[in-house]
Amino acid sequence: MAITEAFANSQAVDTTEWSMPRDASYTSASPQTDDGIYQIVLDVSDMVALDELQIRVYEKVNSGGTQRIVYEATLLGAQNSCWVSPSLILMHGWDATLDAIVGTITVIWSIRKVA
Repeated sequence: MAITEAFANSQAVDTTEWSMPRDASYTSASPQTDDGIYQIVLDVSDMVALDELQIRVYEKVNSGGTQRIVYEATLLGAQNSCWVSPSLILMHGWDATLDAIVGTITVIWSIRKVA
């Protein structure tokens, strides 16, 4: 199976939830539907002492369903390493987002795909 970089970019994230695949503000009305096993890699070295970053992955249980959170993580304070998500099998209507709960944080991301 080939491994590819499905999406990559960077963004100064603030309190508006940001869709990484769309590279735009998050809306459940614009899900990704390309099936695969995905993993998110973030460079969050811009974070400082009081920053708080929320990372969410949404998915639909079936193609006609509603997007819901299937994975969520929160990073607090200064970070000196990359953050990596678990591999997730996504297919029916998914998205991966960033939201700065505290601060404005420049995040560099890569969403990798297997299969």
